[in-house]
Amino acid sequence: MLALALGGFGIGTTEFVTMGLLPDIAAAFGTSEPTAGHAVSAYALGVVVGAPLIAALCARVPRKRLLMALMVAFTLGNAATVLAPTFGTLVLARFVSGLPHGAYFGVASLAAATLAPVGQRAKAVATVMLGLSVANVIGVPGATWLGQHLGWRDAYVVVAVIGVATVAALWRFVPDLRGMRVSNPLTELGALRRPQVLLTLAVGAIGFGGMFAVYTYVATTMTDVAGMPIGAVPIVLALFGLGMIAGNIAGGIMADRGVDRSIFVALLAMVVILAGFVLAAHNPVTASIGAFLVGASGAALAPGLQTRLMDVAADAQTLAAALNHAALNMANAAGAWLGGLVIAAGLGYTAPAAVGAMLAVLGVLLFTVTVWLQRRASLNTP
Repeated sequence: MLALALGGFGIGTTEFVTMGLLPDIAAAFGTSEPTAGHAVSAYALGVVVGAPLIAALCARVPRKRLLMALMVAFTLGNAATVLAPTFGTLVLARFVSGLPHGAYFGVASLAAATLAPVGQRAKAVATVMLGLSVANVIGVPGATWLGQHLGWRDAYVVVAVIGVATVAALWRFVPDLRGMRVSNPLTELGALRRPQVLLTLAVGAIGFGGMFAVYTYVATTMTDVAGMPIGAVPIVLALFGLGMIAGNIAGGIMADRGVDRSIFVALLAMVVILAGFVLAAHNPVTASIGAFLVGASGAALAPGLQTRLMDVAADAQTLAAALNHAALNMANAAGAWLGGLVIAAGLGYTAPAAVGAMLAVLGVLLFTVTVWLQRRASLNTP
């Protein structure tokens, strides 16, 4: 479990450290911060493209071997980020770095669920995803601090080292996972024909965007709106990560007690917290508390979504589990893009939180329809 979580730690670090270093990246390449946000969107789009392709095309590959190969690809993508000579090549390197993300989390989550005791699947999935949350307490603040003081490229050197360590840990500590069923591409692609799979993915793609709309521009929000010094940004990132850890643990516990209820609770919490952040961002103390709560509400949603997809996907679980992270990174891309739009329109750095609250409302409405359709279908089934 810890070896699997280490991969999540590396992935979480590379996914979120770009957000804390956007001002540095923009300055290095002589571009605006909203334009630099395209590097965030490129990584997210890499996840969206890579998750279904890898999950389907590698359906017959033994699971442990696939996990190791994905982390090798992840490491190479981050090494390319370090060496990127232009902003265009940086965006391309971030896209490549994102390709293994969804498939890794999908396979790792299924591995954890396979090894978990009865009735503790969601907790096992949350354990794997805990690596991503811990990254926001240790990996992201640490890499951000390093990037601010030594240069933004050094942050990705750290990520590449984590990738190498993960490959070694997977080889040494993860069992052969022979109990996991190896599928085939056509069976996995069958997930795309299941309405409940598609609707649950849409809930994540829409509802989760609010967290990323805020987090993408959190560095400038804290300095220009809350009035914090730039040196305090890593502390705020750590608070965001602590919130993700708390939310991840709470989300796993709630999902084991009731998957659909846990998703509703997390989405409603996001609506309230993101709307409140519009006002909270104007004070250093309330902005810090708000960052913690935004992270907590977002992370609480993920275990429920992941577990629900595994339930409704039947014999196409690998693709469905991988697509969950594709959907969440569609939310990442959309949140970063919409946040950049409202900032570029002159609405200020609190506007992304308002956009995020509206996205969470749409998520609640869509999930209400999703659950209603599922219950109607079950009543009509003989």
